[in-house]
Amino acid sequence: MECVITIELGTNAVRVVAFDLNGNAIASAKGSYPTFHIEPDYSEQDPEQMFITMLYVLKNLLSEKVHPKNYKVISMCFCASMHSVLAIDKNGVPLGNAITWADNRGKKEASELKSSELGKKIYDTTGTPIHPMSPLIKITWLGRHDPERFKKTYKFVAIKSYIIQQLTRGYILDYSLASATGLLNIYNLSWEPDALHYAGITADKLPDVVPVFYSPGKLRKEYQRSLGLTDDVKIIIGSSDGCLATLGGGVWGEGKAIVTIEDSGAVRTVGKEVLKDSKQRFFNYLLTDKFYLSGGPTNNGGVIFEWFATHFGDFKTPFDLDYTLTNLIQEANAVPAGSDGLIFLPYLLGERAPIWNANARGTFFGINIKHEKQHFVRAVIEGILYEIYSIGKILQEHRVINSLTVNGSFASMPFCAQMIADIFDKPVSVGKNPDSIAQGSFLLSAIDMGVYKNLDEAAATVLLPTTYKPQKQNHTLYQKYFAVFERLSTKLYDEFEEIAKLQHDPMS
Repeated sequence: MECVITIELGTNAVRVVAFDLNGNAIASAKGSYPTFHIEPDYSEQDPEQMFITMLYVLKNLLSEKVHPKNYKVISMCFCASMHSVLAIDKNGVPLGNAITWADNRGKKEASELKSSELGKKIYDTTGTPIHPMSPLIKITWLGRHDPERFKKTYKFVAIKSYIIQQLTRGYILDYSLASATGLLNIYNLSWEPDALHYAGITADKLPDVVPVFYSPGKLRKEYQRSLGLTDDVKIIIGSSDGCLATLGGGVWGEGKAIVTIEDSGAVRTVGKEVLKDSKQRFFNYLLTDKFYLSGGPTNNGGVIFEWFATHFGDFKTPFDLDYTLTNLIQEANAVPAGSDGLIFLPYLLGERAPIWNANARGTFFGINIKHEKQHFVRAVIEGILYEIYSIGKILQEHRVINSLTVNGSFASMPFCAQMIADIFDKPVSVGKNPDSIAQGSFLLSAIDMGVYKNLDEAAATVLLPTTYKPQKQNHTLYQKYFAVFERLSTKLYDEFEEIAKLQHDPMS
């Protein structure tokens, strides 16, 4: 029997899944790693810790669940979250931690560039909104504020590039992740000169860009021995988490969109043309040179609910977060739609789409004496989903959306899926495998093996057995509360700016 291994290098965890050649998940494993916030707006991870965690999880999955069942691994496909930057020296040694998508230290640089004609040109050619999330801004910040590290850097790479180089050799980056850097021209698939010049680097400081089906070569012998794999296992560089979540969710063709909520979240559509937006609110990322994923990301997804659960949940045991989250959902279910007038702005990590304000802050609004803990629980969930809806709402100014698919551990919970259907007033489907990122990675491998002819045929095989229909009464109520949520998100702009200044310099 043969199988495919998919490896997702997520924001807070690595997820490894084994699939048989029919696309059935036969085993899975997960390992977490921390994110360090050493200063306000900083968000970093230890690349060595991520690599070791990936190896540990992969080795355990293979030795405990794959090899004992006599499965032969024939392919390994990689996937990663977007926008990470890691500086390495000429020996491949990391110069500090990897900077994640959630890092906001480049706020000044992003604001300066976004308001310029050069910023508009770079957005049009790269498809990546000008924001501290983008590697373009991160590298620019390093050049201005950490010149010693900047000078020592041999290459600026994504965390996936670093890990694949450790396993094989050579620094490469797939078109999909490269198109999320703010440095790649998404039309000619080469590093954009204007963006490179602004960041103060040349193209040789970045990895070589390759298609998502590219194989970087064989596993190094030491890893073949350690993992119990043969010399003929094919390594596929793969894509980004957003692109593969969309493919694995079967969202292909007109009238469809996907809502993904894990730690962060996004609303995405697929098309063969770039979505043009004069306000620079959307991304346009590549899966292949023929398909663009357009939409908007939010910083504040499931990680916000986990933050609330960690600080305000009732724990049966100190580390039983899943138990606590389940109980909180039950409490929220006892509160009517709209949380009896309590509204939560979920901007604990600043925000990307649609307001693109790195200084945005979390806020509870409308608290009165009758509100209890369960109201706050439901308001947190509603706030996260209002933010998702705000992305979908403006996306519909450009694309027709008749139905939604949801995926990710947070969005796929029945309580949340029904709430998404009610807020959007659209049917919401959930796939047989809610981990559509892994499913998308498998489909890439299957296309590479010739199981499917192309992306269209592969996406058409995704089963969506569960559908939630919108409840009109709830939708009407949510629309009224969302209108307040939307106004607050912009009305508080000055207050967000002031509190950010006070946080950095209380005496200013």
